[in-house]
Amino acid sequence: MKTASSKAQRQRSAPLETMLMFLLSNLWQLALLATVAAVVLPRDGPVNEVLHLQPLEASSPKKIKPKVFIFSMYDDEGDVWYSIPEFDLLARNITVPGLSPLFPDAHCTLDGSVCQLTTGEGEINAATTIISLVLSPVFDLTKTYFLIAGVAGINPKVATIGSVTFARYAVQVSLQNEFDARDKPAHWPTGYFPQGSHAPEEYPPKLYGTEVFEVNDALRNLAVGFARRAELNDTAAAQAYRAHYAGSSVFAAGAAAPSVVECDTATSDNFWSGTFLGEAFENTTMLFTNGTGVYCSTQQEDNATLEALMRGHIIGLVDFSRIIIMRSGSDFDRPYPGQSAAENLFADDIGYGPSVLNLHLGGVRVVQGIIDGWEETFECGVKPTNYIGDILGSIGGEPDFGPGNIFAKQVKTSGVRRRSV
Repeated sequence: MKTASSKAQRQRSAPLETMLMFLLSNLWQLALLATVAAVVLPRDGPVNEVLHLQPLEASSPKKIKPKVFIFSMYDDEGDVWYSIPEFDLLARNITVPGLSPLFPDAHCTLDGSVCQLTTGEGEINAATTIISLVLSPVFDLTKTYFLIAGVAGINPKVATIGSVTFARYAVQVSLQNEFDARDKPAHWPTGYFPQGSHAPEEYPPKLYGTEVFEVNDALRNLAVGFARRAELNDTAAAQAYRAHYAGSSVFAAGAAAPSVVECDTATSDNFWSGTFLGEAFENTTMLFTNGTGVYCSTQQEDNATLEALMRGHIIGLVDFSRIIIMRSGSDFDRPYPGQSAAENLFADDIGYGPSVLNLHLGGVRVVQGIIDGWEETFECGVKPTNYIGDILGSIGGEPDFGPGNIFAKQVKTSGVRRRSV
């Protein structure tokens, strides 16, 4: 039997239970904020820094303030930055709580001016790693430039394998409704169509907020100028494979030599191949950016990385205007004339080697350009000449795509028609 006294006791303990539930639900954030670095300095070799949970006031080492932080997504992309002549990223190796179990360390030069980490592949890994970095008390990232540097599938209408691309827009093309191609309406060109719409060409009335990000175009222009000073890698095998695309004038860019290209990137956890999907995501990129975006590269992480950095900007820990999206073409997203989509997907990765090497060759020019021009140009920031941020206007300004700034207009969240849960 439940007595009156036991009921009163439960009522008195309710505030304590509420507090405990709050603390438990936010434990990972509290742990990160209570973390400091215990630094081990061997006589020879790199500095290895392992973070331990200690009271923050007990030991608070000087924060590392990188001028440039390079984001790789997996081992080959990261390895290309190690043991290079320009700078030593393995001088300091810092284990940071929350980074990928496969890639638990951030790597920095001895003075901390340039750092690098590997997020792990896919959107979930990217978002989790980057928000853990942003919240780490070891780094001061308020003036850091972030170089997203990874390989990608490439659209032969715009660029080729080995090319280094720099994006203004990142579009989450797979965040849509989908019919199996065998079930789609016969007159539709694709089974993909925006959430809440009734056809592929309709703008999505339902938005999650991560569909499109726009980064600083003035900064992109500077990065492109730096990268164009590099001599990109190419191979005879890659040249021979590109020649298959020379048979169609539409694919003239795909048949050309590697170059530095300004064009936009598509994010999808699905690794896909084929003309129909390629054209569908070209159209999605144009649709979601109000006809401005030009799709050329496809990858699995960038919108997630940008969302994490944007949330860091909102709480004053990073500057969203200091982001560069660099992707090199490792394979074509669609077949050449006479080749099937399956043959394209399962073909030898002829362009992979040059694409990885060109991340370093083009990217190191960008890093050096920022470091060399720090006091004159980059320390105070490169003022954007365009809107920057997400599709909702979360960090201010007026998006030139989507519904506009829903916060400035004081539109209720229901007006954006988010998916019910």
